[in-house]
Amino acid sequence: MGLLGIGATAASFGRDLAFDTDRIAALIEHARRSGVGLLVLPDAALGGYLDDLRHPDPAALPPALGLDDSYVRKVAGLAAEMVVCLGFCEADGDRRYNSAVCVSGDGVLGHHRKVHQPAGESAAYSAGDSFRAFDTPAGRIGMLIDYDKTFPESARALALDGAEILACLSAWPTSITNRAPRMAQDRQSRLFDLYDQARAAENQVVLASSNQTGAHGRMRFLGQAKVVGPAGDILARTWSKAGVATAVLDVQAEIALARRVLNHLGELRPASYRGRG
Repeated sequence: MGLLGIGATAASFGRDLAFDTDRIAALIEHARRSGVGLLVLPDAALGGYLDDLRHPDPAALPPALGLDDSYVRKVAGLAAEMVVCLGFCEADGDRRYNSAVCVSGDGVLGHHRKVHQPAGESAAYSAGDSFRAFDTPAGRIGMLIDYDKTFPESARALALDGAEILACLSAWPTSITNRAPRMAQDRQSRLFDLYDQARAAENQVVLASSNQTGAHGRMRFLGQAKVVGPAGDILARTWSKAGVATAVLDVQAEIALARRVLNHLGELRPASYRGRG
C-alpha cells in the first residue's frame, strides 16, 4: 500500500458534544495538513470519560450515542478521505458500552466495545465480548480501548485476525491509589508505555496509541500518545502534552522486515498453552 501517515492524538474532551466535535474537526484538519491518512483519537472523544473510576456518579455519565448518531456521522463527514478512530459512550437499548468506532467519508468501517473493565467501570458500562479486525483504506485495523491492552490476548486475537495496525484508544489516568508527585514517576505512566511497546513487539505490528490529557472530575490523564513500530520502537510521541504524534511508514514493509527471521505469529504453539482462560 506504500507510505502511510499515522497520527496518534493526545487531547482533552468533555461532556460538551459540540465543543468535542469542533476540537475533532481541528485535529482532523491539522492531521490532514501533516499528511496523515489514519488518525487515532482518544477514548471518549465524544462526551468525555467518567468523572470517578471507582464510584462513577450515575447522574454524571457521558451522553450515550447510537452508532448512527448525528455526531458520529458528522465526524465521518469531516474524515472524508482519511480514516479516523474515536471513542464514545454507545447506547444500545438500555445498555451503555465504552465503545470505539472507525470512520471515513464512506461511513463506519469498524466498531469495538471495550471488553476488559477496571475498578468500578462495570457500574457505568456493560462489557463487550469480542475482538475483530477490519479492512480500511489505511490497511487492516484492530481496536483496543484502555484496559484491553493490559491483556496480551486482546492484541494477539486481533493480530491473528490479520490486523496490521492496532489502534489503542485510551482515557488512561495517573495512578488512583498511589499518585506520584511527578507524572514521569507515576506507575500508570510507566505501564502505559510498556504495554504499548510490548503489544506491538510481541505481535510484530504497528500500534497507534492515543490518550486523553488534562483532568476530568477526580481523574488526571496521562497523554503520552505515540506510534510504535513492529519491533517495539517508538517512532513518534507527544509525552504528557496535547498534540498529535505523527509517523510516516510503509506498514506492510515494516511488518515484513520485523518478521523476516522470527515470525511470532507463525511460530505459535497453541497446544502447549494450557492456561485457564
